[in-house]
Amino acid sequence: MRLVTVKMPEAYVEAIDELVRKGRFTSRSEAIRVAIRELLRKELWVREIPSSEEEEEDFIDEL
Repeated sequence: MRLVTVKMPEAYVEAIDELVRKGRFTSRSEAIRVAIRELLRKELWVREIPSSEEEEEDFIDEL
């Protein structure tokens, strides 16, 4: 995986932290990856999202 730095409103960070505290995600990174994957599924991808990160990286390489 590549490291990507982003700036976002404090309210977004607090909301993500709340989801992590509630146990919905194990980390901020996981929550953000899931959100991005869902956005890509909705806006770009026509096939099913791969089930593992390795399959996902292979899938992205094919684009």
